Amino acid sequence: MAISRAQLLKELLPGLNALFGLEYKKYGEEHKEIFETESSERSFEEETKLSGFSAAPVKNEGSALAYDNAQEAWTARYVHETIAMGFSLTEEAIEDNLYDSLSARYTKALARAMAYTKQVKAAAILNNAFTGGPTYGDGQVLCSTAHPLVSGGTNSNRPTVAADLNETSLEAAVIQIAGWTDERGLLIAAQPKKLIVPPSLQFVATRLLETELRVGTNDNDVNALKSMNSIREGFTVNHYLTDTNAWFLMTDVPNGLKHFVRTPLQNGMDADFDTGNSRYKARERYSFGVSDPLGIFGSPGA
Repeated sequence: MAISRAQLLKELLPGLNALFGLEYKKYGEEHKEIFETESSERSFEEETKLSGFSAAPVKNEGSALAYDNAQEAWTARYVHETIAMGFSLTEEAIEDNLYDSLSARYTKALARAMAYTKQVKAAAILNNAFTGGPTYGDGQVLCSTAHPLVSGGTNSNRPTVAADLNETSLEAAVIQIAGWTDERGLLIAAQPKKLIVPPSLQFVATRLLETELRVGTNDNDVNALKSMNSIREGFTVNHYLTDTNAWFLMTDVPNGLKHFVRTPLQNGMDADFDTGNSRYKARERYSFGVSDPLGIFGSPGA
């Protein structure tokens, strides 16, 4: 249905001092702090994790060489969604508007709506990372204590007991990440890279990562997390996280959380010959998902 003069009465009358409501600031493209972005030329993308080999054995003199078998562990699948929205203005509403261009104002609002949906969809991967969330290639939720390995063991990318963000829990997470192994049980030397927090934890994160001395003590002890540069890229605030207690650590494990772009944001406009209405639309296709869950460590908070 087109936006008509009846819906824009004040904009058609002289003496109006200001139009407002469409000029709010918006948060930036916060998904870029978390997801690797790649382009796609298909309706979906698949990525398969390989197991590699186990530790090389000793070959005794005169004995035969041992051969190992590699295999596929699991496959992650990304199915792109089409996100689109539009609006229409009647010919008369455009003609009789006495102020700034209606189309320019509502085009900004349309761009804001498209950007908001993208950030909500990206954050949903983390908002649903724990019990009850969707499962991924290995059959587990994103943050689980039991990601299965080909070798028969498991990796855990969350605390055994959920913990709030503090010095103890953050140091324990760094240690736990360092103990991760590949599918055949070989250590992978993983390290945390960046802390991701909701707005409610930004002050806690600042004290933990940016103060020279330990927080909340009178002993003048050094802040080991900062001194050792344990989380080298610091922290980022994601305003679309819905749990005020949950926190996450991005790791340097490659092919973790991914964002595939099938069709970048496109804008279009045309006019209907019969009605004279002008129609505007925006459209894009993309997907967010997880290839290797070891790309992230998370805690839902205590």
